[in-house]
Amino acid sequence: MSAIVKLGIPKGSLQNATIALFKRSGWTINVNGRSYFPEIDDDTIDCVICRAQEMSRYVESGTLDAGLTGKDWIAENQSDVRVVADLVYSKVSARPARWVLAVPYDSPVKHIEDLQGKKIATELTEYTRRYFGERDIDVTVEFSWGATEAKVVSGLADAIVEVTETGSTIRAHGLRIIHDLMKTNTQLIVNHKAWEDRQKRAKIEEIALLLTSALQGDKMVGLKLNVAKENLDAVISLLPSLNAPTVSPLYQTEWFAVESVVYTRVVRDLIPNLMKSGAEGIIEYPLNKVI
Repeated sequence: MSAIVKLGIPKGSLQNATIALFKRSGWTINVNGRSYFPEIDDDTIDCVICRAQEMSRYVESGTLDAGLTGKDWIAENQSDVRVVADLVYSKVSARPARWVLAVPYDSPVKHIEDLQGKKIATELTEYTRRYFGERDIDVTVEFSWGATEAKVVSGLADAIVEVTETGSTIRAHGLRIIHDLMKTNTQLIVNHKAWEDRQKRAKIEEIALLLTSALQGDKMVGLKLNVAKENLDAVISLLPSLNAPTVSPLYQTEWFAVESVVYTRVVRDLIPNLMKSGAEGIIEYPLNKVI
């Protein structure tokens, strides 16, 4: 009988994005009402929903074999866990988030050193204390239960340390960023003892492989097109690919079918240039996974 992997799914803003990522990877997770034990269509995985802030502690203690949480909360808890995969995804963008130091626009504070003797509000308290302590800057760090931006606007703190993906929310609250403390993204972590278990390790490696391949697939698309022989070299020279484009002759013609995988970010400019170089019948299609 296969060993069961106890897997933590982050509760909160990343929950839906995580479930969607598992869906693209091949697993369906069903959350029933307020249950903290969602169903998954895999008899070798038991899912538990818990706060990302606590995930690394549960994995470190062995309560969970593995889980998904932010690099920031691993650092906050100083948890001794193994990182199996970096998973850059979020509810807003496909790039790492940042923990930043922000002050009101009209604050005289320009640099991190200017906060000597000041008060900082944040949810990331322990990491923030260590960060300023390592730089010999004496500050008071207070825990914020939420609405952290309002603390500094209302004068309850001189600055905040807050997470942001685009910076728009911080700017909308009349604040300006003066310093970046760290970049963070979701990571798949595992308990050291579970990693030593051959069956559990194999399952966790499978999860890591499929999650990362689904994220890679989300960044890329497939392109198919037809091109005449005389334009083939010009079209091929435009096409990026993982190795090289696939080129096949069309039946009883001087035309070729070309297929390639390219990053989504280049398609907007690539397709018009392909057409100018003689490509016809261009088809763009999404990719579920790229391995």
